[in-house]
Amino acid sequence: MGLRRKKAVQQSRRTSSSTASRIYSRENVGRYSERARKRRRGRIIRRSIVCSLLVMLVTAGTATAIWFNSIVSRLNDAGIITDELRAVLADSDVAREPFYMLLLGTDGRPGETAYRTDSIILARIDPTGKQVTLISVPRDTKVEYKGSTMKINAVFTYGASDDGSGAEEMVQAVNELCGVEISQYAEINFDGMKALVDAVGGIDIYVPEGDEVDDPEAGPVTIEAGQQHMDGEAALTFCRARHQFADGDYTRMRHQRMVLGALADKILNNLDIATIPSLVESLADMVHTSLSVSDIISLVNAMRGMDVNDMYSANIPSWAGDDTYINGQSYVFVYEDALEEMMARVDAGEDPEGPQTMGSGGDESATIGDLYNNSNTDWARGTATTSGGSSDDESSGESSGSSSSSSE
Repeated sequence: MGLRRKKAVQQSRRTSSSTASRIYSRENVGRYSERARKRRRGRIIRRSIVCSLLVMLVTAGTATAIWFNSIVSRLNDAGIITDELRAVLADSDVAREPFYMLLLGTDGRPGETAYRTDSIILARIDPTGKQVTLISVPRDTKVEYKGSTMKINAVFTYGASDDGSGAEEMVQAVNELCGVEISQYAEINFDGMKALVDAVGGIDIYVPEGDEVDDPEAGPVTIEAGQQHMDGEAALTFCRARHQFADGDYTRMRHQRMVLGALADKILNNLDIATIPSLVESLADMVHTSLSVSDIISLVNAMRGMDVNDMYSANIPSWAGDDTYINGQSYVFVYEDALEEMMARVDAGEDPEGPQTMGSGGDESATIGDLYNNSNTDWARGTATTSGGSSDDESSGESSGSSSSSSE
């Protein structure tokens, strides 16, 4: 057995030597060199791919950073979100505690420095309770500003002319009027309103019978009663119309709250992910806010799933008439005691039980959903039926739709 193993080993060595001589013989130098070149070329290709991927990642990261910084700089426009404004805003954790936010709708255009604010809404937002209260302030509300009597929307204009943006003056004016401490601010112009609604793919609103819109001064769109899908132009027209309604500006304010509700419902509950890039671009170009991008994301995540029809809705207790003229100008006067009582309920996170039209309110409950079920004449005549109870003369409402309001 030992002799056989020895012969086998010797035979194996001779075979290996023979194989090696065939591979590394002079005749095989070319083939060997070709294999070596292929191995080197493979290593070069792999390195090139890795380097290309690294370059692509770095480039994409840089482009993303540039885009993000552009969004932030436009959203937090330093010409509007000034240090003076931030100094008058109260501190808040927008994702974890209730806070007040002032929402302004303006007639400004990109690049303009002088413009008016015609939509003023004070919002109390409770992210933990998923509850929002919208309080409209009539633009003609009488206030005192630096010793002068003026309409509250003029405060914005005068503030801007005093080397400011007008935003901090409006925050202070609403703080004083409503007895609150506003933490966040946002303003949007007409073009921004249209672009934002279009960016989310339109909004769905139920228009009560009697609230149809055919007002060329408000916009070029005719809006019928019933369930409507509105694009940006239609939503803006709905927000601006007032001349044809019994209680004029109060109907307009209700429509604005309805549009805000519908917009909130679309963003929080029905947003197509594919629309997010265009939505972000629209926000950055047309909306200016003190909220950071991370604040917006945290707030949207916290409020997702909210039932928008349950959002509280009211305007401040007020009236206008022959007794509210000053120096030939018509003002809206405030029922100060009723406003104080209403804001105490709002501050406690309760139903404001405030009016939806001219008057002192204090005895009815209304939500965004209720606004779909009652027309302007129902509210003006005191015959509206709400989820919190019925008026003396009940009127049947239609089924509700989505909600939303914004500026004019």
